[in-house]
This record gives sequence, C-alpha cells and structure tokens, in this order.
Amino acid sequence: MRAREDGTAGFDLSENDTIAIVRDITATATDTTFNTLEWIMSELMKNPNVMAKAQTEIRQIAGKKTMVTEDDLNQIEYIRAVIKEAMRLHPPAPVLVPHESTTTVIIHGYEIPPKTKLIVNAWAIARDPQSWEAPEEFRPERFLGSEVDFRGNDFQFIPFGEDRRMCPAINFAMVTIELAIANLLYSFDWRLPGRDLDMDEGVGLSVPRKNPLYLIATKF
Repeated sequence: MRAREDGTAGFDLSENDTIAIVRDITATATDTTFNTLEWIMSELMKNPNVMAKAQTEIRQIAGKKTMVTEDDLNQIEYIRAVIKEAMRLHPPAPVLVPHESTTTVIIHGYEIPPKTKLIVNAWAIARDPQSWEAPEEFRPERFLGSEVDFRGNDFQFIPFGEDRRMCPAINFAMVTIELAIANLLYSFDWRLPGRDLDMDEGVGLSVPRKNPLYLIATKF
C-alpha cells in the first residue's frame, strides 16, 4: 500500500491490485502455516530429545515472562533450526507454482522449448541425497551454523520458491510460525493421548497430515 501511494512500486498498482495482493498473502499463508505447525509438532513428538532441547532454549530465553514475544525470536537459534528441518521434510508447497520457459534451454541434456510449463518439485529437492546427508532423518542440527536459508538463494531448500517469484507471504508466515511454536513449547509440555504417532501425509496443494494430530497439553 505504501508503494502504491508513493509510486515506488515501479509499475502501476491499482487499488484492486493492492486488495488482491493482500488477499493472496492472507489466504495462502493460512493453510500452509497451519499445516506446517502441525508437521513441526509431529516431528517434535516423534523426536522427544529435540523437543526437550527446543523447550530448554525458549524457557531460558523467555525466563519468567507470561508468553514469548517477537523480541525473543532473535535468539531462537535451535527452534529456528527445528522449523527449517520440519519445512525441509514437509514443505508448505511441495510442488511450486508452474513457470513457463521464454527461450529454448538445455538442462542435463534435455531440450526445453519456449512456452513449456515447468514445475519444480521442492519436496524431492529437499530430500535429494546429493544435497543432504541422511535426507530422510529429522536432524535440526544440520542447520546450526549453516547459511542455508529459505529466502530463495539456496536452491536445495526452496519451501517458499525462489528469486523474484517467491511466496509473498514468507515474512508473515515465518513470524507466525516462530511465535506460535515458541509459545507452544514455552508454555506447555506435550504428550500423545495413548496412541501411536502416525506420520502419513494427506493430499493437497499444501500437504496436510492424513489424520489430525491430537496431543495433550500440560501447563508448564
């Protein structure tokens, strides 16, 4: 909205365009964010040692506060690694928005003619053993001290897409996810309600769990 008012967008941006962009940011961030939160908690329940480390970190950072605030998020190194690792195994959009080639290109010996629809499989890229050690294992430590990020510059990890056509809701989604997970781990201890934890995936543009995750929370 500020870019539309001061003309810094670099192109014409009508009021309807602005409304559409805001709607896209809100709508696309909702389902993907909820699915991501559920997968993060699923992986933490599956890996209790990781859960314990994450809870220790945020409880030391927040101290005796009533809740975690955005000011605390700058310090959550391990929890941020947990979030990245969960998003690597369960990307918000496993298949990215289709692109179209503008010229003839050759990729690994395959000729791609102009106007070909190209679909990037972010799920497969994030589990490629040539890019990741033990790719099927949940190891948040792989992101500690690593510069690999989801901002679109590291092509082995593109849960939000890449370059100029990244998801416009990335900042909104990440603050929401970090704040939600940090507060869930800070305020409660968690256990399964006497049943096995299944990790089956459902079907959708943003892949949810096949079955909802039910947990019992105990106030810390």
